[in-house]
Amino acid sequence: MEKLSGGIETMLESVFTALPKIAVGLIILSVGSYVVKLILTFIRKRFEKRDLELSLRGFLLSIIKTVLYILLLITVAATMGIQTTVFTAAFASAGLAIGLALQGSLSNFAGGVLILLFKPFKVGDYISNPSGTEGEVEKIDLLYTTLIGPTGLRLFSPNGLLANSVITNYSAITSRRFDFVVGISYDANIKIAQEVIQKTLAKDSRVLTDKKPIIFVDNLNDSSVDLKIRIWMNRADYWNTVYEVQQNIKVALDEANIEIPFPQRDLHIVSDKTK
Repeated sequence: MEKLSGGIETMLESVFTALPKIAVGLIILSVGSYVVKLILTFIRKRFEKRDLELSLRGFLLSIIKTVLYILLLITVAATMGIQTTVFTAAFASAGLAIGLALQGSLSNFAGGVLILLFKPFKVGDYISNPSGTEGEVEKIDLLYTTLIGPTGLRLFSPNGLLANSVITNYSAITSRRFDFVVGISYDANIKIAQEVIQKTLAKDSRVLTDKKPIIFVDNLNDSSVDLKIRIWMNRADYWNTVYEVQQNIKVALDEANIEIPFPQRDLHIVSDKTK
């Protein structure tokens, strides 16, 4: 009985000794929870002000909330006299192991965050990158960007690749230039050919006049004189103009009897008269 009574007294003494620390810990927990809510509210308003993507907004808020509460709990535990070294080491080890296992996914995640933050493109834009991937952006997720390719196929491009490469955004412009080459025969008059092409372009209202078309000799090939043509058009008219302008120039040159030659070689036959 004496041992039991002594044990109870020791336990009560320990509880009474720890009460101040427990009280301080509970106060820190209460005040800390209020501060965390204020911080999250402030961050949420900043996200809304910057018009951050909803998917990224919710994901970042959940991460920040988790980190803040973990730090708060560690602080409270340390205040109450609980050893937190083991928990901190466990969290660090788990974070390192997860980071190594998901290295590729984390790269894509970081790329997705950068894309959603800086917005080099948005849903509906037509983009391409040096890897040969191109299409209209259908959806931007944290790991992958979904594109609809020119042939209608759905392409899933890793965000890490997109964020670390040169992205061409065709939808971020109002007008676009098209360069193409037309070869004419060496027997043709260059000035007349240029006038024919110029008149053909002038008849097409989609070819912009504020950026005057340019026609010049680009190269003297084996079989042709190459004329390079540079024209500008509105982005929405680009593809139709590209196809129809080339067709109209071919028809106009045919009507003017200006030959568009094909590759040819002169063959010289030398006879041996000694036989």
